[in-house]
Amino acid sequence: MNEQNLAADPEILIKIARTRMPFGKYTGTAIVHLPEEYLLWFQNKDGFPKGELGYLMAICLELKVEGLESLLLPLAEKKPKSFKFD
Repeated sequence: MNEQNLAADPEILIKIARTRMPFGKYTGTAIVHLPEEYLLWFQNKDGFPKGELGYLMAICLELKVEGLESLLLPLAEKKPKSFKFD
């Protein structure tokens, strides 16, 4: 992992925690919540998508492999509670 990139732009961690997958089996799932197996599948298949999405997925995988996923969880948006109206 390029620690210099993370140190220079801590927003990357927030983006990993809050950016949602725009396609595929996990459409709408925050990148931080993607299963490690799914990220590994991407990496081993044809590589991650081009651009920022692929970069965020690659960094997320490295954090998960290193056991640092818990650093991202406090940055993830909480789902709003649903309310029932009588």
